[in-house]
Amino acid sequence: QIELVESGGGLVQPGGSLALSCAASGLTKDFYAMGWFRQAPGKEREGVSCISSTQTMTYFDDSVKGRFTISIDNSKKTVYLQMTSLTPEDTGVYYCAVGPSVYRLCIPEGPHETDSWGPGTQVSVSA
Repeated sequence: QIELVESGGGLVQPGGSLALSCAASGLTKDFYAMGWFRQAPGKEREGVSCISSTQTMTYFDDSVKGRFTISIDNSKKTVYLQMTSLTPEDTGVYYCAVGPSVYRLCIPEGPHETDSWGPGTQVSVSA
């Protein structure tokens, strides 16, 4: 059973930065994808960014391109999301997820196939 533990959420002013991390335990596959989804109040959960364990493929939602960076430490089974130039529209609960590939996990038109979800961490962007 895969368990995901997120950390790094909090309150930040518009224009500020936050870094999230998510560590997986019980993940024994060599090839997988990890990523981040977010759910704003009153909205559906949406994919933000994903990365393959080989670091050869990434996905970013259009709304975060150029502002968010994703990275992964395969030896630690940990994925990181560096968020900069945050706006109130970035507010929401951020969930970590692991799946078989970037396409199957994160791409909007894909199946959103997940092996596990984290409990979520709150990110609030407000003055």
